[in-house]
Amino acid sequence: MSDSDSVSALRRVVLASNNPRKLREFAALLSTAGIDLVTQGELGVSEAEEPHVTFVENALAKARHASAATGLSALTDDSGLCVHVLRGAPGLYSTRYAQLLNGGEKSDAANNAHNARLVADLANETNRRAYFFSVLVLVRHADDPEPLIAEGRWHGEVIDTPRGANGFGYDVHFLVPSLGQTAAALDPAVKNASSHRAIALRCLLARLKEVS
Repeated sequence: MSDSDSVSALRRVVLASNNPRKLREFAALLSTAGIDLVTQGELGVSEAEEPHVTFVENALAKARHASAATGLSALTDDSGLCVHVLRGAPGLYSTRYAQLLNGGEKSDAANNAHNARLVADLANETNRRAYFFSVLVLVRHADDPEPLIAEGRWHGEVIDTPRGANGFGYDVHFLVPSLGQTAAALDPAVKNASSHRAIALRCLLARLKEVS
């Protein structure tokens, strides 16, 4: 059975995010599965609250919120950069820390501010190991009792000097030693095949095959 056959009932899915860069990344990853993504913002859906203390709980809350508001199946992820020596920080709060540092707005300036803070936090550390973590949640309807959940980890290390013009957030400081580049310096096609979201998405598509 092909990936397209396994998701034939999920032709149009709402992405529980208003991030255009994330939409492009997911759309590219899901194009071979025949899934047409539309952001919740395009459908007039507000962002959900993220009050929980785990990635998976926040992702599930966002997916159920978007599905309930639109009547569509909903896909979302909750993700962050986890640095070993910082006990997993910034982790779950990666994006929200950036917002707070720029008056509550999501923007490149906010991300840059938090990147600077991360580099400062690691100034006296030799252990720079880190990983991007993503948990994907797909609900077929708002009350889906068996949401499909998949995880991905992309291992690397934090460097002081930003490199690359692609990507967003912490990508410019996240070096992937096996590829010799930061996430922001990779060709988008290479990143889409290697990233934490790509790893999680492959797991999700495998789960869809199992339940179809």
